[in-house]
Amino acid sequence: MPLRYAYNTNGTAHHRLDDALGLIADAGYDGVALTLDVHHLDPFAPDFPAAARALGARLRALGLGLVVETGARYLLDPRQKHEPTLVTADAAGRARRVDFLRRCLDACAECGGETVSFWAGVPRPGVDRGEAWRWLIDGVARVLALAAERGVAASLEPEPGMLVETADDFYRLRSASGTEGAALRLALDTGHCLVTGDRDPAQAVRDCAADLGTVAVEDMRRGAHEHLPFGEGDMDTASVLRALADVRYDRLVTVELSRDSHRAHEMVPRALAYLKRAERGV
Repeated sequence: MPLRYAYNTNGTAHHRLDDALGLIADAGYDGVALTLDVHHLDPFAPDFPAAARALGARLRALGLGLVVETGARYLLDPRQKHEPTLVTADAAGRARRVDFLRRCLDACAECGGETVSFWAGVPRPGVDRGEAWRWLIDGVARVLALAAERGVAASLEPEPGMLVETADDFYRLRSASGTEGAALRLALDTGHCLVTGDRDPAQAVRDCAADLGTVAVEDMRRGAHEHLPFGEGDMDTASVLRALADVRYDRLVTVELSRDSHRAHEMVPRALAYLKRAERGV
């Protein structure tokens, strides 16, 4: 079964969303990883429901699948990147994050997407980690309830430096929150394995195969959380793709090059060409 690739719109930040979708489709991708943001399907815009319906129609016309990403930097707070989160001390802030994720789930349901990927957040200085875990467990339960109402899969992504930063942290969370089984999926960014050093990226695919909700690929250097074009870091991309094929992974494999929007017209086709060569072992 051939792998199916998607490109993340956080790497097309200088394109209108419709233009980005056309660029991704024309390059030969099977889907798009849509980071909802102020300029790409703003979930707080008055016309959001209608825009989501229009997006669904556009994706169907282009033959593109969808993963919804939730890592917009300043969508919720123009002065603090990624805040508030599910581990923010302010209860109103945590509720705002859950409301945002609800809107993302709505868009995913409207467009027939595969999953919504979200993360825990970074506890701010002075926050007790035990308390942060309790907030996170409560927030995840709320998100899963909303996802179940909409028939959408919710996938939590471990992020370096966040409260949940490794696959082991993900399983700890799932066990603590009683969400074993299919309720909470794992959003595995294989590059993050090189940053944290907890698992070899290809081995992470094999170890977590039964729980994967979505998988991201890009290059990274060991110990440095910087998304790099393929061939510029330490990632053995071919081994990751072999592992995905071996476990018969059939969801979208997303490419996240958020630092390369200024040359998206080059990087979108270049990344897919690299992945196809890596699959062939060239």
